[in-house]
Amino acid sequence: MKTRKCLRGALLGLVLGPTLVTTGCGAAAGTGTTAAPAVDETLAGKVPDEVKSDGKLLIGIDPTYAPNEFLDTDGKTPVGWDIDLFNAVAAKLGLETEWQSSRFVDIIPGVQSGKFEVGVSSFTINDERKQQVNMISYFSAGTQWGSKKGNPTGIQPDNACGKKVAVQTGTVQETEDLSQRNKDCESAGNPRIIIDSLEDQGQAAAAVVSGKDDAMLADSPIVTYAVKQTGQLELLGDVYEAAPYGYVIEKDRTDFGQMIADAVSALISDGTYKTILDKWGVQAGAIDDPAVNP
Repeated sequence: MKTRKCLRGALLGLVLGPTLVTTGCGAAAGTGTTAAPAVDETLAGKVPDEVKSDGKLLIGIDPTYAPNEFLDTDGKTPVGWDIDLFNAVAAKLGLETEWQSSRFVDIIPGVQSGKFEVGVSSFTINDERKQQVNMISYFSAGTQWGSKKGNPTGIQPDNACGKKVAVQTGTVQETEDLSQRNKDCESAGNPRIIIDSLEDQGQAAAAVVSGKDDAMLADSPIVTYAVKQTGQLELLGDVYEAAPYGYVIEKDRTDFGQMIADAVSALISDGTYKTILDKWGVQAGAIDDPAVNP
């Protein structure tokens, strides 16, 4: 789910390949350095040798999902509250982070194959994903719809049959939400929603801004951010179906997953967690009970 610098200028219609072009609009709200928290020596001492041998975690990320994870003005440095928070998690464990950009749909397979040690990219926890990997909860987000300002085609989330809707490929909004809505459309004898599946979320937003698509849907922080950044979109309906995000690790590393959950708990206790979410304006998604495979 993801990209940005002012939703990378691409929300103004400038899309180049899988990422959005930077247009000199300045740092997005919330960007800037977040001080690393103190190492939790007890947790750090429990990190498996094969994880801490090089002192860092190689993390797969799709940086096209502002304000969660996106590219800074240099076009290569990942920023966002998801980045800040997992950097803090790693610091609690006495580890550094190395972020590697990837397509969203390739991150879980990359974790399974050992290409990445962790996947951090706004993954909604669901049963299908938990069958493939371990997931550690750290945030809660719902789904939100958005249209062009003024909603010129009159689309609504519960009245979208026959309309064209943009969504990022591989997200729960594509594989679960719109899939079910199309079944409902067909059952009612209505035309199917025309699903415009796009490689990154910036392209989805740009498709609505340009009028190519009637609406988009994504995680609630993403659509809210796009509305604020573009000035050309508006929210449709209410946030619904809130669910936790999860960090992704290999299926056989459950003990390490518990250490990550404990590190998130430590950040909640020392106030770092709240500071990061407040900084990015996403505090509504805070949780107080991180867990492995909730």
